[in-house]
Amino acid sequence: MCGRFAVTTDPALLAEKIHAIDEMTASTEAVDQARGPNYNVAPTSSIATVVSRHDVPDDAPTRRLRLMRWGLVPPWVKATADGTPESKGPMLINARAEKITTSPAFRASAKSKRCLVPMDGYYEWKPNPDTPAGKKARKTPFYMHRADGEPMLMAGLWSVWRPEKDAAPLLTCTIITTDAVGELAEIHDRMPLVVAERDWDRWLDPDEPAAADLLAAAPDTTGIEMREVSTLVNSVRNNGPELIEPAEPGNQPVGLF
Repeated sequence: MCGRFAVTTDPALLAEKIHAIDEMTASTEAVDQARGPNYNVAPTSSIATVVSRHDVPDDAPTRRLRLMRWGLVPPWVKATADGTPESKGPMLINARAEKITTSPAFRASAKSKRCLVPMDGYYEWKPNPDTPAGKKARKTPFYMHRADGEPMLMAGLWSVWRPEKDAAPLLTCTIITTDAVGELAEIHDRMPLVVAERDWDRWLDPDEPAAADLLAAAPDTTGIEMREVSTLVNSVRNNGPELIEPAEPGNQPVGLF
C-alpha cells in the first residue's frame, strides 16, 4: 500500500518541468499547504496532482496541475447534514491495479479521470521478526526514492464530488498500487504503480480507457533505492527533512509503533 509519502518540489517548478499548466494559482490555505515541502504527507492532505483535460471538446488535451484531497470520494457518496461526504468504511487512499476497472468505487474514474501523483518518495513499514510472542509487532519504516533525486509520478484516479448539483466541487484522488517486486517486496507486498515518462500521456488520456498493459506489467524499479529511516515518521505531527535521513539499525526512538 501507500499510506505516507514525501514531496518537496514546488508545484510551479514541477509544472514547468513536465510542461503542464499550473492551475493551483489561488492563494488558499490548501494551496499553500500543497506548495510547501511536506515530508509526511498523510491521507486527507491537499496535494498536487497531474491530469490531462480539454479546454473545449475537440481540442487536444493538455497536462494540468490540480489541487486534490488524498482519499477518493466517489460521486455517488451521500452528503451529511453539514455538506461533507458521508464516511462509511475505509478511506479510499489506495486502489488495487487489478480491480480499478471493476470496482464500483473506482471504475467510473478509471474510464476518464486518471491522474499522476508526484512525490519524492514514499514510506513503508516492515514488521520486525524478533517481536516477542504475544506482543504487538514493532515495525521499521523505510523510505523508497529515486537515486537521482528526481520526483516519481505514481498512477492515480480522481473524482468530482458535490453535496448537491450546483455546489462547489470537491476533487479527491487515490493512488494505485500493484504487487511489489525485488527488494521492495521484502518490505511490503504492495507498492505504488510508478508511471514512466514515456507513458504519462497514455495514462492520462481522457479519451481512452485505462491502458491494461500498464496496469498489468511488473513495475519498473530501476533506479529506486530504499533506506531505513526514523520512526519519527510514524506520527503525522512530525514533519521535516530528518524524516528521510538514514537511520542506523537498532538506533530508533522508542515508543513509536
